[in-house]
Amino acid sequence: MPLPRPRPDGWTLLAAWGPCGFSPVAPGTVGTLGAIPLAWAVSRLEPLAAWSFLLAFLALAVHAATRAGRYWREVDAPGIVIDEVLGYLVAVAFLPFTWRTALLAFVFFRLFDILKPWPASALDRWKTGLGVVLDDVAAGLYAWAWLRLLLLYVPGALS
Repeated sequence: MPLPRPRPDGWTLLAAWGPCGFSPVAPGTVGTLGAIPLAWAVSRLEPLAAWSFLLAFLALAVHAATRAGRYWREVDAPGIVIDEVLGYLVAVAFLPFTWRTALLAFVFFRLFDILKPWPASALDRWKTGLGVVLDDVAAGLYAWAWLRLLLLYVPGALS
């Protein structure tokens, strides 16, 4: 009989984005939904502050994912969703934050996170906390690019 697992520490709870990563169904999707309020808050920041926040959050996410991987004894455990949070933040970065933007970013980000086009697929093979996070950053960049194209070529698409 395996030993009982200790309570998750603060890093594991952060990596799980609170209760989101403990969802019995689609924790990555739930974690992405849990990112929307933070994305709204970041959208209110000045560009330099937003960049600073995203870079600091990247470092925090890598550390939290690494620690949580040890807790769950699996580098990319399903309960680690801070990578989805950061990926979603990247998807909406420096775009006008509206409910349409939030919804389209959610759809595009989840699509690219699941499909993992290159380089996300290559980064996903890095079995480290950095790899866990960076493949979602890549998916977020793909989503961001599609949202930018919509903004550029379809007037009012994100209004």
